[in-house]
Amino acid sequence: MVKFGYTILYVQDVSKAITFYESAFGFTRKFITPENDYGELETGATTISFASHNLANSNLKNGFIASDLNQKPFATELGFITDDVAKAVELALQHGATAVSAPQQKPWGQTVAYLRDIDGFLIEVCAPMG
Repeated sequence: MVKFGYTILYVQDVSKAITFYESAFGFTRKFITPENDYGELETGATTISFASHNLANSNLKNGFIASDLNQKPFATELGFITDDVAKAVELALQHGATAVSAPQQKPWGQTVAYLRDIDGFLIEVCAPMG
């Protein structure tokens, strides 16, 4: 059986990225390597991990496309579920997130907002379904 374990985001500064997610969303730091090139956050059932661009380049010999706030976001997103979307969005914005779309109620009743983190990764903040 295969189990989804984590998502790794390639970032400029691992410590800075982890501090953002701790402050903006209340996640808990698992660890950061002494080299500050890899770290993980506790988020519930899964883990968000961060690897430095240097570490990513050492693993991916043909390189990668770095996330960049000055470019369109990748065709993927992190989804965070909360009972108070507006409050979560406001806190994230106070800690450096960039607004993409304000909270709005979808036709199926769910409230959804979109942000970008400090490295440009797309985040959906939404109410639980049902």
